[in-house]
Amino acid sequence: MNEKQDVAGGFKAHEAAAEAFRSVHDRAPSGVWSAPGRVNLIGEHTDYNDGFVLPFALPHRLAAAASPRDDQLLTVATLGSDGRIQRADPIEIPQLRPGAVEGWAAYPAGVAWVLAEHGIERGADVVLAGNVPTGAGLSSSHALECAVSLALLGLAGQELDAPGTPDRHEIARWVQRAENDFVGAPTGLLDQTASLCCTESHVLFLDVRSGAIEQVPFDTAGVGLRILVIDTRTKHSHSESGYGDRRRGTEHAADLLGLKALRDVPFAGLDAALGRLPDELVPLVRHVVTENQRVLDVVSLLHDERLPDIGPLLDASHVSMRDDYRISIPELDVAVEAAREGGALGARMTGGGFGGSAIALVPEGSLAEVEATVTAAYEKRGWRIPRTFVAVPSPGARRDS
Repeated sequence: MNEKQDVAGGFKAHEAAAEAFRSVHDRAPSGVWSAPGRVNLIGEHTDYNDGFVLPFALPHRLAAAASPRDDQLLTVATLGSDGRIQRADPIEIPQLRPGAVEGWAAYPAGVAWVLAEHGIERGADVVLAGNVPTGAGLSSSHALECAVSLALLGLAGQELDAPGTPDRHEIARWVQRAENDFVGAPTGLLDQTASLCCTESHVLFLDVRSGAIEQVPFDTAGVGLRILVIDTRTKHSHSESGYGDRRRGTEHAADLLGLKALRDVPFAGLDAALGRLPDELVPLVRHVVTENQRVLDVVSLLHDERLPDIGPLLDASHVSMRDDYRISIPELDVAVEAAREGGALGARMTGGGFGGSAIALVPEGSLAEVEATVTAAYEKRGWRIPRTFVAVPSPGARRDS
């Protein structure tokens, strides 16, 4: 996928996907569907514990241009960051099984596998293009899966939001199943729901257990602030063992406490719950319970129009992920510390951890200083300079043409 980040400069994922489709198939696609990457403002590793999350969609999108076939083959190609088309081997949808497809093609194949269980087995030609940075913890894989889901559903006559068609929450669960059971990455529901359900100029307050959502106004520009994303360019992978180990640890802790999920540990009862757990599970549980409370506190501040006051909660979230959940790395810690030194009101790593990106809440007038301070900190250590961009809350998944 093309990783150009100049969204304001004119890159449009749906146009790139349609052009790439024409170059591969020598005809126009039947339609183009797209889905955004996301930033999680706060609420990390709470989703698979039935907790609370607060993401917003990025302007960076992944688009799927597609046309139906008369057989049950899925062909997939993607526009690479070098401008070249990469093609996967044709996939026989009825023969799909977990582990049958490897590499990037496993993501669209997983979507086709899930949809086949719901009666959608007609083949399709799909070509992908986009500018969601890969490996940055900004949910590029989920943007891909959501876009492909909408494309295959749309080709089957089940357009998003039409009467009698699967709603966005159901599609999010299907994408989660593709990710968990086909690709083998033990992700929760945060990323898929954000990509599908976020709206412009808002953060999405999601209660993962109930599925209830609230669009909370998040007008940073209106109060002279910006969310700066700092992509450390240190790639991460949800399918690596660290993520799964922590998920299994929190699930085991809930079992030991006799609870359905750690969501059921009240913040006021945290100390009592920790006293009933083995030492190795204490920091994991402490992070999840305190992170849930931080999400609620941020939402309360946003409702009170006190957006600048959320900075200390972002700071506390990072400390918790660094020291209790132990999912940060030196590149993320340095980015966070340098952003604060440069004038950020608060900063934290975002995403699954073990690499990826940090975010910083920055006064508009301090953006250049924050970026310069982060760059200098990386140069001092001889590290690759991170990529930065201002994140603007943007619309969720849709049909583009």
